Amino acid sequence: MTDILDDLAWRDLIAQSTDLDELRALLAAGPVTLYCGFDPTAPSLHLGNLIQILTLRRFQKAGHRPIGLVGGATGLIGDPSGKSAERVLNSEETVAGWVERIRGQVSKFLDFDEGPTGALMVSNLDWTGPMSAIEFLRDIGKHFPVNRMLARETVRARLDTTGMSYTEFSYVLLQSMDFLELYRRYGCRLQTGGSDQWGNLTAGVDLIRRVEGGTAHALTTPLLTKADGSKFGKTAGGETYWLDPELTSPYAFYQFWINTDDRDVENFLKVFSFRPREEIDDLIKQGADRPAARAPQRALAEEMTTLVHGADETARVMAASRALFGQGVLEELDERTLKAALAEVPRAEVPPGELPTVVDLLAACGLCKSKSEARRAIAQGGAYLNNRKVESEDATPAASDLLHGRFLVLRRGKRNVGGVEVTGR
Repeated sequence: MTDILDDLAWRDLIAQSTDLDELRALLAAGPVTLYCGFDPTAPSLHLGNLIQILTLRRFQKAGHRPIGLVGGATGLIGDPSGKSAERVLNSEETVAGWVERIRGQVSKFLDFDEGPTGALMVSNLDWTGPMSAIEFLRDIGKHFPVNRMLARETVRARLDTTGMSYTEFSYVLLQSMDFLELYRRYGCRLQTGGSDQWGNLTAGVDLIRRVEGGTAHALTTPLLTKADGSKFGKTAGGETYWLDPELTSPYAFYQFWINTDDRDVENFLKVFSFRPREEIDDLIKQGADRPAARAPQRALAEEMTTLVHGADETARVMAASRALFGQGVLEELDERTLKAALAEVPRAEVPPGELPTVVDLLAACGLCKSKSEARRAIAQGGAYLNNRKVESEDATPAASDLLHGRFLVLRRGKRNVGGVEVTGR
């Protein structure tokens, strides 16, 4: 086993802990069972959830046993932490479907062998569903002083503004009961989560102490922010980057990491990569010596896309990324990957029939501000159609130029790419 806490500390992945010295001794004594919960409040997990999934993976690689818990019960309520208003409750059928999708997503990152560190996946609906309200109030509720619950930061903030229903007020009891149940069933001694979960995690630790007289631990990771102050894992327009390839294409996922700000890339490599310290330090040095090459961003993008979407999908995405900028053969890209790549660049749609001139298309997709600017770009030799230099201001694409019968790739200079799609076919 490696010293997982030292590794997490170097990666800036420890925000709060109940007692690091006691936890270190517990981890050194043998395999420790730990868990992290994921509520199905959407059909997929997102990049922010990836930090917690990979933390479980790190503990398993260090010789410990992870449990991934999907909130089949808590997902029916929703955690009020960090929320300024009451959640909209989803139907039981919807949540059940999301449970299975998220169970599959988390499972991809863990090893389920039969040894002492073999992972488990559970749903808290398995023990919450059969419990009556009276049992819940008698066995769990009596251990939660109301004055202490009212003092919780999440509760105080909501009571001072929009208010909070009893449903969300009781969420902490349900999550605490999860920790108690996993402690009883599997000897689980550690719960991990984001720092916004600290109150929920420590409530579970306290419940185990009150009910079983046992010792358990909580460990949180910092909430990740970007150097420019924007939210991690969001597009410029505020949209979420999902782990599901149907919601966020592997190409868009890859480009997210490629576009990492130089100020963020070292932190992102530490938080997400499984590379050792020496490799990360070397990549950061390469980035400082040759910033334009973006070596750390490329290494991060390849590793993370492979981890989430697999090596084959990553190879297709990297081929598309090269081809769009004239370093590969566009005709060799499959239609799905090309469509996803063009969705990430300025693009225009044209109806079927006779295609407009390249001048018109350069202006339509925004690579040039006007048609006169487009003509100048062509005259100066800086305009490309499907990676072939456009020689004439009157050039018009032919039907045979359409990739997969519907796409054109335009480029101005080396770095500015646009797309055209023939729609309505």
